[in-house]
Amino acid sequence: MKIMLDAGHGYNTPGKRSPDGMREYEFNRAVALYARSLLQNYQHVTVFFAHSDNRDVPLQERTNYANRLRVDVYVSIHANAFGSGGWTSASGIETYVYPSRPHVALQLAQKIQRNLVAGTGLPNRGVKTADFHVLRETKMDGVLVECGFMTNQKDIKLLRSEEYRRTIAEGIVKAVSNQYNLKRKINPPPSHTSGMYKVQAGAFKEKKNGDDLAAKLRSAGHTPYVYQENGFYKVQVGAFERKQNADSLVSKLRNEGFETLILLD
Repeated sequence: MKIMLDAGHGYNTPGKRSPDGMREYEFNRAVALYARSLLQNYQHVTVFFAHSDNRDVPLQERTNYANRLRVDVYVSIHANAFGSGGWTSASGIETYVYPSRPHVALQLAQKIQRNLVAGTGLPNRGVKTADFHVLRETKMDGVLVECGFMTNQKDIKLLRSEEYRRTIAEGIVKAVSNQYNLKRKINPPPSHTSGMYKVQAGAFKEKKNGDDLAAKLRSAGHTPYVYQENGFYKVQVGAFERKQNADSLVSKLRNEGFETLILLD
């Protein structure tokens, strides 16, 4: 089975950020990475990304890519916003399908919605329909999920949390695996630095991009290394037995301008 994960927008998308400055893509990207890691534990599953850390990929390019690969399902991951730029009271989870309400896509959206509301405790804003490009132009089952409001002061604290990001990814993957009857691998291949909290600063299709990021990290006094896994060159900055040590490094790196996330292997 081929699954396309779409982290909505990009690092440089204007306006897609919280009133205090968190870019939406930071959250979307982290959830997509966690979801891909979880999906790798299932048999006969290949995961593709519609987005890129190097540029803001146009919507038409994203859907063309999915159609060309003939993926089986397209999941677009977002954080919501309301109002004209300040904090608001709008809060909660909502999931979208195309207005024709395709049967399988609607079932998947309902499963995702139930899982995320149960897992996060946020208000249930329901499964809705919308004529979004990624739902209209894809030729496979497609859903778009809004995982909380960047314009709500309580929601934004969750959206910044690695635990919350993992919870969202787990809910999406659980729904996908249930909808398509995915089977877990009996003996999943051992992961890099197994049993550790890994701090990852990037994942790239081109080795040069990974090497360039590693060079910037070294210049900032860190000790990164680049390794290849599942077709990507990943830049890892550290691996820890204690999550609080990984959290401390992530905080330091983000203060220095690096986008990072924690992966538990």
